[in-house]
Amino acid sequence: MNDTSGILDEALQRLHASGPERLGRLTNHGPMAVEALVHGGQARSVHRWLDYYRAKLEDMPGRVTPVTDDDWRTALGDPRRAADWIAYFELKLAERPWRDVLAAWWPVLLPGIAGGSTHPVIRVGHAVRTLLGPGGDTAPRVAELAHGLGYWAARHTPLPARTPLALPPSADAAAALDAVRRVPVQDGGFPDRLAQLTSVPIWPPNGDRTVTDPDTARTLLTDLVTAAVHRYATHGHGEPIMLVHAATAPNAVLRTLPALPRELWPASLEASWAASAAVTAAYAPAAPAAYEGTYKKADEEAAGSSFDEVFARAAAHGDDHTVKFADTALDVGDRAARTAALRAVELNPPAL
Repeated sequence: MNDTSGILDEALQRLHASGPERLGRLTNHGPMAVEALVHGGQARSVHRWLDYYRAKLEDMPGRVTPVTDDDWRTALGDPRRAADWIAYFELKLAERPWRDVLAAWWPVLLPGIAGGSTHPVIRVGHAVRTLLGPGGDTAPRVAELAHGLGYWAARHTPLPARTPLALPPSADAAAALDAVRRVPVQDGGFPDRLAQLTSVPIWPPNGDRTVTDPDTARTLLTDLVTAAVHRYATHGHGEPIMLVHAATAPNAVLRTLPALPRELWPASLEASWAASAAVTAAYAPAAPAAYEGTYKKADEEAAGSSFDEVFARAAAHGDDHTVKFADTALDVGDRAARTAALRAVELNPPAL
């Protein structure tokens, strides 16, 4: 991405008067979607998209009590303190380089990766990609990181204790996702479904040992993102909106790795797998879709389409989750990923 037009920074400034949520629980996807549009070469559509989306925005909520270095633990995971947390990170990012702040808080926030239906970590991943890109250290992009980190701290939600389930030594990421057990009651919001989680496959299947090599962790995380993107084509019908997060959440972490100390990469893999497995357990259908009559059309179209054309379809469709999923699928980059992105266009209602 080389946004010489300044459209991304203008859009972020336009969005930063808004809170991270609306209606008490629904996420503000604006900053993530506009970053994806610009990165995917669709900057010209950003302001039109924002004109549509502004009806879904709410003002920044009022502050309660300032978060401080001494008492931040009492505010962690309290959604009422979102504005307090954002102000806290704005202060921290004014005092220290953004990479230092990110590295200091990443281990604190990572166990709460499932909070806010994984949207906070996804927002952070988009913010970090802009900061690592051309002209990255602009004030609106640093401010966006403050908003993302603050939202994550406010919605910090550790996963419940789960019984580990062994997998065959040869199990890859796709097999691990297939082995995830669905929660018993496929109803209600994400927090209700998370409460039903009782088990999770051990992946990678390495016995009692954990991955310690950073490069191995990055490779495995890349495999997880690829498997989750591909799986959407066959399983996205289970819940077309929520199942995109099985891919976009770990991909947000993958995008953040280059900005983090390497010693944090293995824990990042572990948390990403936990989040992807949790979303899969909460929303996966009972059976995959058959090729004929379901995703055959998307697959055939993918065979003759470039990724620029596929992403343009997602941008014209306009649904925020569809745009963000196509953005993650673009990172994977193969025909199966193009098929999955086109399947999202089919399954989700268009916004524009």
